[in-house]
Amino acid sequence: MFKFTIFKHLSSTEVVSLYGLKLNIMQEFLDVTDEGVASKSEVKEFFTGVYTYMFMALLVSGVVSWYLASSGLFVEWFLNFETGTVSPLFYVVAFAPLGLVLLIQFKYQSFSVGALVGLFILYSALIGASLSSIFFVYSLGDIVTTFFVTAGAFAGMAILGYTTQVDLSKMGSLLYMAFIGIFFAAMINMFVGSTWLGYLISIIGVFVFTGLTAWEMQKLKAIANDPQMAKENKQKLSLMGGLTLYILFINLFMSLLHLLGGRD
Repeated sequence: MFKFTIFKHLSSTEVVSLYGLKLNIMQEFLDVTDEGVASKSEVKEFFTGVYTYMFMALLVSGVVSWYLASSGLFVEWFLNFETGTVSPLFYVVAFAPLGLVLLIQFKYQSFSVGALVGLFILYSALIGASLSSIFFVYSLGDIVTTFFVTAGAFAGMAILGYTTQVDLSKMGSLLYMAFIGIFFAAMINMFVGSTWLGYLISIIGVFVFTGLTAWEMQKLKAIANDPQMAKENKQKLSLMGGLTLYILFINLFMSLLHLLGGRD
């Protein structure tokens, strides 16, 4: 009972976190120039920052999730054995990332790069705390295998989004419509707990999150190639790009794990 309840709420919460970020932060930069004239070194520096932030967040989340699960702190802090459900603290930790995303969204331009990095680390640590529940639901082998499958799919779509000459904006709009449907379905399933609806959300989610990865990479490429953007703004946007790709990776991972993982 614990395993099913935790996974059900975790899946819905991750979708909520992504929904809060995606609508506004990168949206205001959709109209950046499409013709790249920035130097190769500037583009390389931008994407080095994007992937550094993304991998940093994945590492933080991985370490936090593994430590909480292996040390027994997850059970001590987040499970209520008297009621047979997760504790109120779990909901605080699970929904806190949404608050952080909204904070970043509305205060992003006024925050320094250092402050944004700090919020990003806190965000990834909270996601890691929620993700620690998967160690009680799936075997370590399933988790590792799914991680590498996710990495392969993510890398393939990122390369496609960067190299394609096709404008992906129309596809992106359709994917966001599908994503909104996923969001509401996940919130409903958070209370209903339907197994078939959970699998349907995961299947659609795989296509949506891989497609959004390609679109986000195309937008990041346009930003990286904009020579008129101030250096500090580009530094902040590289962090935002890393945060966006990190969230897409986590959601893709969770969707694939739900489909590929055999529950213990």
